[in-house]
Amino acid sequence: MRLARAALGAASVALFLFLWDALVRWQDYPTFILPSPADVAERFLVTLADGSLWRHASITLTEILAGLLLGVIVATLLGYLLAKSPLLDQLVSPYIVALQSFPVVALAPLLVIWIHNALFRTIIIAALVLFFPVLVTTIVGLRSVEPELAAVMRSLQATRWQTFIKLEVPFALPVFLGALKIGATLAVIGAVIGEFVGSDRGLGFLINLAQGMLDTPLLFVALFTLVFIALGLYGLVSLLEYRLLAWKRAE
Repeated sequence: MRLARAALGAASVALFLFLWDALVRWQDYPTFILPSPADVAERFLVTLADGSLWRHASITLTEILAGLLLGVIVATLLGYLLAKSPLLDQLVSPYIVALQSFPVVALAPLLVIWIHNALFRTIIIAALVLFFPVLVTTIVGLRSVEPELAAVMRSLQATRWQTFIKLEVPFALPVFLGALKIGATLAVIGAVIGEFVGSDRGLGFLINLAQGMLDTPLLFVALFTLVFIALGLYGLVSLLEYRLLAWKRAE
């Protein structure tokens, strides 16, 4: 089954590249409008050889991972507090919803003014983009614990920590890992937004540079690198989900 899925995926990629190349040849597009797959591959090898792709990609990957870590930690801790305290939920939720209603693209210029360190600023933007989905799913997961099971834990005189580890985490984990998949891809978007508005490094900067120079092959190289990063992070979270939720498959 896995081999068949891999073959199907490879076939779909090959078909996409074939149709892309056929379109370029049929319409005779100039390279600055739509480069062929060969043009993009050639540009990729050039940027890989001179080290510029790795330099910019490593910076963006650092920002993505740091933003993902920061956003998940803060959202999980706050989500736990809100799930356990209805009063705190009523007090804080309006501010969280209000913050979420502001587009990150609109907030980014303000962060440029307030935060002068480009790396830290981009990490904050990446964390903000994924913060709300992880927060909401954490609350939903913790509140999905069945009251009967919570009563059993209290009857067994379980400590708060034991209840958290033995009951709340298993119930919240499937929902949380689903949000983490979304958060991993959103962190990529947040990092690129941060690099767009004020950075001289990273794949977002490389996209801006390629756009200004009408170097469309370079733009495609940067975009595909971002796609590969997002797919890699999604795959890692999926693997983590497969390992941590093995007990559910055994039921």
